[in-house]
Amino acid sequence: MTSPPALAYASEHQAEEFAAAAARSKSLHRSWVHPPTDTAAARALLLKRQGPADFGYVIYELDSRKIAGFIEITNIVRGNFQSAYLGFYMFKGYERRGYMNWALGEMVRRSWQDLKLHRLEANIQPGNTASIGLVSKLGFVKEGFSSRYLKIGARWRDHERWAIVAK
Repeated sequence: MTSPPALAYASEHQAEEFAAAAARSKSLHRSWVHPPTDTAAARALLLKRQGPADFGYVIYELDSRKIAGFIEITNIVRGNFQSAYLGFYMFKGYERRGYMNWALGEMVRRSWQDLKLHRLEANIQPGNTASIGLVSKLGFVKEGFSSRYLKIGARWRDHERWAIVAK
C-alpha cells in the first residue's frame, strides 16, 4: 500500500466525485458491476445506502482523501436471520494496492461488532477471479452456484454464492 486506506459511511455529498470515479473505471468494471456514472444517479445510490437495511461505505486514500472504492451491505434481514449481502468494487487507479483486502476485512469486523450480523453473502460472477480470491482469503466459503442470478449490464449473469458467518 502506498498511502493507507480508510473506510467511512458514504454520503450523498460525495456523489460528484463518486460518479467521476465510476466513469473513469468503466474499463475496469467491464461486466462485473455498473456503478452510476452521473451525479444524480450516484446521489440516489448514496442516499439509498444510508440505512436501516442498506449501508454504503467509501474506501478512500488517507493522504489524498480521494474515493478509491465502495462497499455496500444491503438487504439486511434482522430477527433470527441477522444476514445481509455484500457488494464491493474499486475505482481505476486504486486497484491492486491492498485497499480492498483491508477494507473487506474491516467491513466483516464491523458487520459482526457494529451491525450485529451473523452472516454475510457475496454473489460473484465465476470469471471474477480477483473478487473470488479476496473473499476466499478472508474466510468466505463457496456455498453454491446460481444460474442467471443477477441482471448486470442488461444481461442475466451466473453467480457463485460465497458466505461467511460470525464465529
